[in-house]
Amino acid sequence: AEEILERGLKVKEYELRARNFSATGNFGFGIQEHIDLGIKYDTSIGIFGMDFYVVMGRPGFRVSRRKHAPSRIGAPHRINKLETIEWYKKKFDGIVLQK
Repeated sequence: AEEILERGLKVKEYELRARNFSATGNFGFGIQEHIDLGIKYDTSIGIFGMDFYVVMGRPGFRVSRRKHAPSRIGAPHRINKLETIEWYKKKFDGIVLQK
């Protein structure tokens, strides 16, 4: 999954807008042509775009989804927009545009 994400970010030249990041710490972006990822062009398929969406999480997030004794995630344990932007800049050396 990281390899496909890396290819998608390479197409976007590692530049995302601030509005690509949600308040809950997730982010997403889209590309216009799938052939930019290095996938071979097939005439029967044509050209199609792709959307990428990354859901961020920490260890312990399962407590809200488990069947037995589910509970809420505390506010200090949640991921926010700024933390995700910092992670993105550090992990991919990306640029976040403030448009």
